[in-house]
Amino acid sequence: MSRVKQIELGKSGLKVPNIALGCMRIESRPKEVAKRTIQTAFDLGINFFDHADIYGKELGGSEKHFGQVFSELSINREDIILQSKVGIRGPFNNGIKGEFYDLSKDHIMTTVENSLRNLQTDYLDVLLLHRNDTLFEPEEVAEAFDALYSSGKVKHFGVSNHTPTQIELLKKFLGQELVANQLQFSAAHTGMIDFGLNVNRRNHESIDRDHGLLDYSRLHDMTIQPWSPVQGANGVFLNDPEYQALNDVLTEIGAKYNVDSEVMAIAWILRHPANMQVILGTMTPERIQNYAKASDITITREEWYEIYRRAGNTLP
Repeated sequence: MSRVKQIELGKSGLKVPNIALGCMRIESRPKEVAKRTIQTAFDLGINFFDHADIYGKELGGSEKHFGQVFSELSINREDIILQSKVGIRGPFNNGIKGEFYDLSKDHIMTTVENSLRNLQTDYLDVLLLHRNDTLFEPEEVAEAFDALYSSGKVKHFGVSNHTPTQIELLKKFLGQELVANQLQFSAAHTGMIDFGLNVNRRNHESIDRDHGLLDYSRLHDMTIQPWSPVQGANGVFLNDPEYQALNDVLTEIGAKYNVDSEVMAIAWILRHPANMQVILGTMTPERIQNYAKASDITITREEWYEIYRRAGNTLP
């Protein structure tokens, strides 16, 4: 098995695979399956594991399951990269959403301690603020980051689902670089690209809903981490009849590279020069092996735009 390519995470100097494994669903996998999933990813060079405290049927459930499973593998902690997220609170709705957001110092500090305990580790390589909390005090976030960094409990920091203005407000007070922004992005969810291609037009694609997130990330060397990379409006778009044209072109272009449409959907994201690191959501070892092929594929500019158009987008 060939190993996936590496990129630098922001300006951190930390080398990471351009494909990472999102562990939201790992709690639902029996221990032996979860062990094979982690080992398969690691053997492919996918040594970056993305978590959040709210993932799982109970608070910290997925982190805890990962920690227990990983402790039984013959992989050194120093050879993997652990990322977790903080900021969503409230009663669970299938372990995905909370009822309110909390970026207070106390909540950040408490959550990190819980994540470290659940993951059975002394430190997180990366901590992201999961969602913006409109009631947050940037000074408090700065105090929390300083304490976590100086104690060695968190090495790098970033955000998730934040706008450039929200990031700038944080940066005014922070002493650490923000190295990443985790954002929804796929061939069927292209808002951050649509805006930049429809400048000075009066169609809905020209509306700047994200405040120029794509260009901002490139200007400030923040790695975009696309989540839900094969999701559209109805869930997974692969083999969805409502995305027939998109699936057809992914299959057609994929055949040129001897891969299937699933791999091509990831290769399309990685072709963009914005230093992206795709977060896979699958927990199936065989699918991880398949998706990893995308790391070595560089499609042409013409192929990239053909996929973009066949996803239902128009060019001005």
